[in-house]
This record gives sequence, C-alpha cells and structure tokens, in this order.
Amino acid sequence: MKKIKIIIALFWLSLQFSVFAQTGKPQYQIRTERADTILGYITIELFPAIAPLHSAYFDSLVNISFYDSTAFHRVIPDFVIQGGDPNSKDKPRDTWGEGDSSQATIPAEFSGVSHQRGIIGAARDEDINSANSQFYVNLADNNFLDWNYTAFGQVIEGMDVVDFISLVPRDANDNPD
Repeated sequence: MKKIKIIIALFWLSLQFSVFAQTGKPQYQIRTERADTILGYITIELFPAIAPLHSAYFDSLVNISFYDSTAFHRVIPDFVIQGGDPNSKDKPRDTWGEGDSSQATIPAEFSGVSHQRGIIGAARDEDINSANSQFYVNLADNNFLDWNYTAFGQVIEGMDVVDFISLVPRDANDNPD
C-alpha cells in the first residue's frame, strides 16, 4: 500500500494507498493521528473513469509522498473538511489554505456525480480550472456544489472518523485548534 501522512491541524493523517482488484478503482487508506495517537482510518476510492485528470494527479501526489504531514486545515461542521495544502506542513497557520502558486492546476471535470455526504471534491479558487492538491470531503449533501466543483472520489469506510474531525474546536478561520 502507498502511504501518506496528513494533519488535521493537531490531527496527523498517514495515508496508505493501493488499488484494489474488487472495483479496479484506486483506493487509499488515510490513517488519522492527533498528538501521535491514531484516531482511526478513512478509506477512499477515486473515480478515474469520471475524473481521470484529478484521479491521476491525486495518485501522482501520493506516489511522491506529497500529502505526508499535511493537515485537514479547514473544518466546517455540516459542510466539509478540507486538506491537502502544502502550507500546512511547515508554514504559519495563517497561510493554510492558500496553497502553493507553483503547483500544477487541473481543469475542471464536471460530471453527474452529486456532492453527497462522503463524496470527495477538488478544492479550488474562483477560477473553475484552478484545482490542485487540495481536496474536501462532504459532510452533508451539498448539491449546490454540483457542476461547480469536480467530484473525483468517495469515502467508502470511515465516515465516523470524518465526522469526528468535523466536531473538533476551530478558530475563526475554521482551522482546527
């Protein structure tokens, strides 16, 4: 399995990624940690037939351990948790979510996949073709995101861990404390 480590502010995630033969779709296991204590695992599955560019880019970042020690830096209960910003590795917290302007961007791949609870989407700025390493997990059915953000995967196990992350205390910028 491929491994990644991500943080949720004080929560660290170690992601283990592999392709499972049952579906033929890439599946990844995210190990969440906080203060060196394992909180649980989130298993996600990508949609390469629906969002091939986003799926390939995510996988390429996993292969170079890009996500190791990144954070779930944005937590909005009943909406999303967001991670994958390289700034969350070692930059000041007030830069988390701003991303790295030197990163490649991926054009939007809109589809009929609705942003339901557990769907993983590509975070971006105002430009619909500006997605890069940042992603979010929908905590609720967010249909208003349909046809505006690329859905490229889903949580297949561990929504209880996602829900736990969504309930942590956070600051005025929705960064977990």
